[in-house]
Amino acid sequence: MLLGALRNSVRLNAVPRLVSCHRVPSIPGLSSLRVQGSTLRSLHTAPHRTLKAYGRVRELPSSLFRGSRTLHWSRPNATQVKEQQSLPILPPPSVGRWLMLSSVLVLGIIVVGGVTRLTESGLSITEWRPITGILPPLSNAEWMVEFDKYKATPEFKLLNQSMTLEDFKFIFYMEWGHRILGRLIGVVFVGPLAYFAIRKKIPKSLTLKLSGLAVLIGAQGFLGWYMVQSGLEDSVMETPGAVPRVSQYRLAAHLGMAFVLYLGMFGAGIAAIKDWKYAHGAPWSGYTGKLSEAVKNPIFRSFSRQSWALTGLVLLTAISGAFVAGLDAGLLYNEFPLMGGRLAPPTDELFSPEYAKNPDKSDKWWRNLFENPTTVQFDHRVLATTTYFATALLFARTFKPAVRAALPPLTRVTTMAAFAMANIQVALGISTLLYLVPVPLAAAHQAGSVMLLSAVVHILISMRSPSKAARTLRHLWMQNRRL
Repeated sequence: MLLGALRNSVRLNAVPRLVSCHRVPSIPGLSSLRVQGSTLRSLHTAPHRTLKAYGRVRELPSSLFRGSRTLHWSRPNATQVKEQQSLPILPPPSVGRWLMLSSVLVLGIIVVGGVTRLTESGLSITEWRPITGILPPLSNAEWMVEFDKYKATPEFKLLNQSMTLEDFKFIFYMEWGHRILGRLIGVVFVGPLAYFAIRKKIPKSLTLKLSGLAVLIGAQGFLGWYMVQSGLEDSVMETPGAVPRVSQYRLAAHLGMAFVLYLGMFGAGIAAIKDWKYAHGAPWSGYTGKLSEAVKNPIFRSFSRQSWALTGLVLLTAISGAFVAGLDAGLLYNEFPLMGGRLAPPTDELFSPEYAKNPDKSDKWWRNLFENPTTVQFDHRVLATTTYFATALLFARTFKPAVRAALPPLTRVTTMAAFAMANIQVALGISTLLYLVPVPLAAAHQAGSVMLLSAVVHILISMRSPSKAARTLRHLWMQNRRL
């Protein structure tokens, strides 16, 4: 009878607004409502799972809208409208999945870029054409044009005079694939970002942050070409014994920016996914206690600071690896843990005055740190060893009862994963050194640096407090569960 009365009194084109219904009443046949500012759509469809306020959809579990025995109908007053407007935006899971996909593509281009350098393919394309360069040469005549351009480079003149056209095609396709993947990342990231921003799926703060990453993608293309240009300069022909290679400084900047892009996408993606789960009732990183008390615990804060320090150390070690790669320093001292039968090379070799350019040799120290292959390899060894033991100590700390009680379960798991990845990375690094930098091992070692960085960043995210939007919607979720 109640259902019949509703059907007789409600017209779909003039339905009053529902302003204070938290759950759909359990009336047979009445199963679909859109709440807070929308209209009754249907009486016979599946339960609605969305909370709509001012054009923004907030996903909530279907249980939020079932079981109530009362239904209040009225038009919203000014106070209720203001409350609706103040509801924060919680990015849906699709945003998190898109960001994770983008981060995987960045991981892929880091690995491909490493293989491109290891195969000495990076200088095969002598021009930067963002639009017309999408297509590779399609005819033999076009291939000969590109090959002739390469023949004019110092790399060909000094190292590859015996190269055939088929050999050139291999290194050309390696560099071309690297550049195409960079363009693909731009399309995959910028397109959905515009869609989510226009549809108000992401808050303004996140929109600005991700827009900054979009700008960095474009800047990364410019920086990549700036790096390649350093290997095409004819001045290397005037230096006896010089080898054509890109500047290690520009290479480190190029790789460092790739790390920033990866971490920005990976961190935002994981955070969005975790916020969504938390808003829908999942425990915070597996922690079932009171969140506000947990984050104030001195042990928790101390562990968080140490995790941040470890993340910085991992990133610094990875960047130092770019200097090793840029100077081919991995081809020196192919033994471990000794270098020439001792823990460290002689001081006059580590800080040779030959690398100084100022007449008074005042730049000897810093130039050796960044330009002397022996010093660069030694620094990378020291940083890698320090990183390994720092990760081990952080993991060992999780076995203390007081620390275990203070940390969320997910933090302990991610710390263990970081230590496991550190062991793998050390094994890859030593193997790469002992076997004279074979391409597969060196590429795996570079990929391992990204995975280790991901693991330590995941520690930080597991200790991160949920966003304001997640806390607000979780509060609503808990309130409606109690009704």
